[in-house]
Amino acid sequence: MKISQRAQAIDPFFAMEFGKRAAVLEAQGHDVIKLNLGEPDFGPPPAVLEAARTAVGGPLPYTGALGTHALREAIAGFYLHEHGITIAPGRIIVTAGASAALLLVTAALVDAGDEVIVGDPSYPCNRQFLSSFGAQVKLVGTDAASRFQLDAASVRANWTADTKGLMIATPSNPTGTSVPPLELRALCEWAREHGAWRIVDEIYLNLGDRDDAGRPPQTVLAYDDGAIVINSFSKYFGMTGWRLGWAVVPEAMVPTMERLAQNYYICASTLSQQAALACFTPASLAVCEERRVEFARRRELVLQDLAGIGLPVPVPPDGAFYVYIDVSATGLSAWEFCERVLDEVHVALTPGKDFGHVGADRYVRLSYAASADHLNEAVSRLGAFMTRLGR
Repeated sequence: MKISQRAQAIDPFFAMEFGKRAAVLEAQGHDVIKLNLGEPDFGPPPAVLEAARTAVGGPLPYTGALGTHALREAIAGFYLHEHGITIAPGRIIVTAGASAALLLVTAALVDAGDEVIVGDPSYPCNRQFLSSFGAQVKLVGTDAASRFQLDAASVRANWTADTKGLMIATPSNPTGTSVPPLELRALCEWAREHGAWRIVDEIYLNLGDRDDAGRPPQTVLAYDDGAIVINSFSKYFGMTGWRLGWAVVPEAMVPTMERLAQNYYICASTLSQQAALACFTPASLAVCEERRVEFARRRELVLQDLAGIGLPVPVPPDGAFYVYIDVSATGLSAWEFCERVLDEVHVALTPGKDFGHVGADRYVRLSYAASADHLNEAVSRLGAFMTRLGR
């Protein structure tokens, strides 16, 4: 059997690979603390679970390929309530996870040979989708000075006549850092003026830090209505395994997205869609806000404790639930560090190799989406490892 070149070109998702190795250790009886995946330990709000139990007792037919009208209206209401902007429900595409949203958008926009600018480091699956449809992904290196994010100067310096699009994630996985609003506006304006599309991954947007008035970070749609937004129920709403996400696209793209969804997966899960309506009640939103505050508390504890054991985080995150740790002072590569930490003290982390080339041997991602008890124990184990390493 001949495997396609497309499939052979895709690298493993190393966060999942370390998860597999952790599972082997667990099967051998070891207590492994898994901080390699961004999976909130809370699960969805209680009302979502109750709505799912109710839905299971009734019919669960296919929905329209774009999602139920009720859920699309609820998401539009969320943008109005949280971000103060009005979006027509017809522009919202409900998908089988944010990955499916990116699949549809990439299929709709990318032709073979199109150049797309993506920051390095960045979430690996985003660039894999682009490459699978023939895009020439141009990874543009970032560093601590730019908060590990693209900025207008780096995009202008790397722009060519072949550049057709720009992909940005804010806040970012793996660093948890956001693009400052004025910088994001400038990035989008440059791309728009050059006839290029803008995909903005806002999966972690509502986990971002609030301003002094208690307002969440602005969606890019507040100043670039033509941008394409990817979002998800997995992170802020804690619905990882429910596989439900959405995209907001320009009205002209909707028929294309509908045809693609009909052919690629028919529709998102009816059960998940019905349950997700309960995400937008005042009670559920209050639960999600309490959890966001708890994530911020965990972040401060993790940053303080990591600094105390000699593992610095060059840029403190302002959203998501990740810290990007500089392990260069240990004398180990990021891969070696993750291997030894997993084998010797049974803490699973993710090496920078997952997220690009820049700093791949230097940085390690830790997810603080785990419980506070697990985080405390993990840092204690890392401290013991660092002490032994120092000897």
